[in-house]
Amino acid sequence: MGKNEREENGVDPENHNQEEGEKKKQLKEEELSVERIFENQEVPSWRKQLTVRAFAVSFALSILFSIIVMKLNLTTGIIPSLNVSAGLLGFFFVKTWTKLLHKSGLLRQPFTRQENTVIQTCVVASSGIAYSGGFGSYLFAMTERIAKQSTDTLDVKKLSLGWIIGFLFIVSFLGLFSVVPLRKIMIIDFKLTYPSGTATAHLINSFHTPQGAKLAKKQVRELGKIFTFSFLWGFFQWFYTAGDNCGFTSFPSLGLKAFDNRFYFDFSATYVGVGMICPFIINISVLLGGIISWGLMWPLIEDRKGDWYPADLSSGSLSGIQGYRVFIAIAMILGDGLYNFLKVLSRTLLGLFHQLRYKDLSSELPVADHSSDVRSQSQLSYDDKRRTQLFLKDQIPIMFAVGGYVAIAAISMATLPHIFHQLKWYYILVIYTFAPALAFCNAYGCGLTDWSLASTYGKLAIFIIGAWAGAAHGGVLAGLAACGVMMNIVSTASDLMQDFKTGYLTLASPRSMFVSQIIGTAMGCVISPCVFWLFYKAFDDLGQPESQYPAPYAVVYRNMVLLGVKGFSSLPKNCLILCYVFFGAAILINLIKDLVGKKWGRFIPLPMAMAIPFYIGSYFAIDMCLGSLILFVWEKINKAKADALAPAVASGLICGDGIWTLPASILALAGVKPPICMKFLSRGNNAKVDAFLGS
Repeated sequence: MGKNEREENGVDPENHNQEEGEKKKQLKEEELSVERIFENQEVPSWRKQLTVRAFAVSFALSILFSIIVMKLNLTTGIIPSLNVSAGLLGFFFVKTWTKLLHKSGLLRQPFTRQENTVIQTCVVASSGIAYSGGFGSYLFAMTERIAKQSTDTLDVKKLSLGWIIGFLFIVSFLGLFSVVPLRKIMIIDFKLTYPSGTATAHLINSFHTPQGAKLAKKQVRELGKIFTFSFLWGFFQWFYTAGDNCGFTSFPSLGLKAFDNRFYFDFSATYVGVGMICPFIINISVLLGGIISWGLMWPLIEDRKGDWYPADLSSGSLSGIQGYRVFIAIAMILGDGLYNFLKVLSRTLLGLFHQLRYKDLSSELPVADHSSDVRSQSQLSYDDKRRTQLFLKDQIPIMFAVGGYVAIAAISMATLPHIFHQLKWYYILVIYTFAPALAFCNAYGCGLTDWSLASTYGKLAIFIIGAWAGAAHGGVLAGLAACGVMMNIVSTASDLMQDFKTGYLTLASPRSMFVSQIIGTAMGCVISPCVFWLFYKAFDDLGQPESQYPAPYAVVYRNMVLLGVKGFSSLPKNCLILCYVFFGAAILINLIKDLVGKKWGRFIPLPMAMAIPFYIGSYFAIDMCLGSLILFVWEKINKAKADALAPAVASGLICGDGIWTLPASILALAGVKPPICMKFLSRGNNAKVDAFLGS
């Protein structure tokens, strides 16, 4: 039928074309719609999403993930996003459980994607305390072990499991209440991305579709095999570490000279897995930082021993070579942190301005209790309508959030000065007055960039409170404790909003998300200190630069607060000039990275990642780059298979090696030592041994 024929039959060609276009668009939307796949599945109530089996599995996974995060904290401080791994392992354990119950005819409640989301939220909240709790940074920096590596050994606090758990319970819940009223504006009105939360939601959704179940089985099978290999490899390595600096972890794989400058492959399955998860540019940045520092700078500075610093100083003295290592790393970290803080803050303010201006939200702030949506419902896709409807269904009253925040703040001001008498109540009041605004900024910035700046806000508190208290009034401990208070608030706020995004995309109730986050945080306040205590008691050299667990950020944080309260007088010659150079270089590199755009900016290294090996060496960078190489080759051979199975392989490597740390620590506490010390000697020592044997 031609155009004239359609007109003669009373059919408007423009309307007809428009109707056809709308039908095609609707059909395309239905094909792409996730929620239409689950249309016939009833969404359980928020109470039914919170099951006993979900929290039993969450508890077991929280122990595993806390061990992994603690090990990463105490070695390099690089902690990848574990949301996907938590979702994958949660699916594996509960699916196995329900399958057994189904075969025996005892299954009463099927496993849903909402329950899977609850598990992921609880596990990430719990293991997140292992990071924000400061066991590898501000908390450990208070100890005498770390103070001995610094210039001040007076302001120290003896660690005790009791006060650590109490401190975490006091400060870890405040951030949850600070951003709850703004969940609607963040998730629905501003439609912030939260990349990690979105990726986790897509993974969970795919697992619970018929096609996704097949892929999930393959991923779980692969994860199980790699987990077993990684665990057995850790067990095998343990046999050869009966003494100091022996075993595969001290193997001079790149030669003895390179080993002396901390360039070697230490056979760590954990960091090979981390390298597979982290973007290529992070791994390359870490390696580049190690080459610049241990390959070039430190040998050149050591040649000036006796001129730039006294020749008779030990290698660990901050007035000698160690001072350059620590303070140049601090300068780069601060430069990178300052630049990203200002960048994210400016993007936050600009984003808010545009949102308020173009959506005309100035008259009414769309907080959680307002059920009206700014956009017309007709403009939303089926998925958006369905998700928005359920996301706004279970309200969390504003007064509950405000009342919870005020109550916890009051308890904190009354109790924290008893744990840290240097931290006065009015310091805490100032922190809690500004904390909601900073928590909002961090949660908003994380939604834009997937980058939580919790440690940057913590460093801000270090300098402000440390300088306010002063050296004479315990400024060191006051600054470190204030860092912990601030870090916990802004970190848990961004984590909660990330989980709200996951819940929004999987139709999990905000109430179940909030309750799961509360329970997970409570678990973490007990599990993380206990895991840390295991490490602390099992390894006497924990925190030493040459040890298996050097805790590099603990020294960095302590020296940051010393700079805040005492100034730069204790730095060795030319150290301050080099600090200025690297501080400026970190800002310049970030600026160039942003100016050239994503196309070329992805090839420019990250200063924060470059700074880490300045202090501890490049051995873990080689592991991570090997992980990148494995992934790169795998993608070239079979990209589809690599995309599908690489997360499972990486998770297996990390989890297997991580879980071996638990029996290894228990054996160390029990006094059981490995039977063999496999030590690799230098040529000179080998010659002495040969001469001795020959005589």
